[in-house]
Amino acid sequence: MTSPQTAARAADRPSWAALAVVLIGGFIAFLDFFIANVAIPSIQSDLGASPPETQLVMVGYGAALCVGLITGGRMGDIYGPRRMFLVGLALFTVASAACGFAPSIWFLIVARVIQGLAAAMLAPQVLAIVSHVYTGEARGRAFSAYGLMLGLSGLCGQVIGGVLIALDIAGLDWRTVFLINIPIGLVILALTPRTVPDIRTQSGVRLDLAGAALASVSLAAVVLPLLEGREQGWPLWAWLSLIAAVPLFALLITHQRRLAAKNAAPLIDPGLFRERGFTVGITAYFVYFMSMGSFFLLFAIYMQEGRGWEPLSSGLLFTTMSAGFFGSSFLAGRIAARIGNQVIALGAGLVAIGYGTVGVIVAQIGVDGTAGWVAPGLLVAGFGMGLVAAPLPGAAMAGVDPKHASSASGVLSTAMEGGAALGVSLVGLVFFGTIGDSPALDAYPKAFYLSIAVIVAFPVIVTLLVQALPKPGSTAPGTAAGEVDGEEAGAMEQPVL
Repeated sequence: MTSPQTAARAADRPSWAALAVVLIGGFIAFLDFFIANVAIPSIQSDLGASPPETQLVMVGYGAALCVGLITGGRMGDIYGPRRMFLVGLALFTVASAACGFAPSIWFLIVARVIQGLAAAMLAPQVLAIVSHVYTGEARGRAFSAYGLMLGLSGLCGQVIGGVLIALDIAGLDWRTVFLINIPIGLVILALTPRTVPDIRTQSGVRLDLAGAALASVSLAAVVLPLLEGREQGWPLWAWLSLIAAVPLFALLITHQRRLAAKNAAPLIDPGLFRERGFTVGITAYFVYFMSMGSFFLLFAIYMQEGRGWEPLSSGLLFTTMSAGFFGSSFLAGRIAARIGNQVIALGAGLVAIGYGTVGVIVAQIGVDGTAGWVAPGLLVAGFGMGLVAAPLPGAAMAGVDPKHASSASGVLSTAMEGGAALGVSLVGLVFFGTIGDSPALDAYPKAFYLSIAVIVAFPVIVTLLVQALPKPGSTAPGTAAGEVDGEEAGAMEQPVL
């Protein structure tokens, strides 16, 4: 007869097949935000598109993803995270095919918007499934793997995109960056019903359509100006949209509180934000991605426009950062076992040091020096990223009731995308304001250095926010996550994958 202790240990060592399947699905959804960057010049040439039109290829996906994440997460709570993962992945695969075979630029733009909405359906379900399927030490390792997936999707996007375009498979050129999703999507669609359990946490609950509409319009009023405002010279509509977002969000909050007071089913349960770990965690996530999103764009522009490197060549420099990230992800759990959530503060500090080192070196070498000198700074920054990305999602989700896991994941993912968009806009003001409309090559190092001074502030803020996170094991008992929080500080001692 199996003892309770043996059964508990078995529950902490479930099959990792479900995790592998949903992480791959999440990886291609987040990867597509970055991978298309390197395809823009080829798209513009092949489809005869104007620069504003090719910009919409990126903006359409990013805006649709960010706007739809909260609603997509709530749909997972209501209809089941596995079902919404499958629906989102199926639509994402079809939309990827439409992107890959697009006959015109506007066909591609519409397909990218649909692709972004599909990604918003599937992405929040990844953390929700992790929260339901894994417990104890297994949950800590699964959260660590999720953070690793997110980081690699950003770090590898330009490299993978550059390699696919350079290979020019079957003469498809830029189309391969979208078509590669088809076989991956089909395989994951076939494996998901076999490996991921069908989870239902709420029955008889209807989607808060008014809340979904308000959330979507409010987010759009912020995200669209952040993504498009700088490219268009900050026109009047961008400022009016940002101003309008304030009363829209106020109306959304009032609506959600009113529903909660009636014991109805709001789109976002206000109780989520009474959990200190969740509120501090998403704030730290937001600020962290302000630095990550802006640095990636800034470095790519400096290398390609300031130094004339090809996209693949500049992307390969990111492998240094990827090496640091991957290495520290394996150590994050062991360090967390000793210092708890301070591992996140340590990682953010290293990110700041790494970015600052790169900025100083760029200022010294200018546009003619050997770019390889920036590699040590990239390595340090990547190492710090791994220490942040692995434990931060788990710290934010630790006290969340499993029945709200998809909604919480949607809010967390929205913070990530929104932070990246805001970071790019703020840093873009400094960078492009410094180089001017007709930049000389020697203007790029100075603009890069000044922009890095802004970027470094973001991880420093993260180190301060981490001090407000509750210690592992201090969340309220009674929730599934709370029961295992005490174990999670040391739960990531071994890598998952």
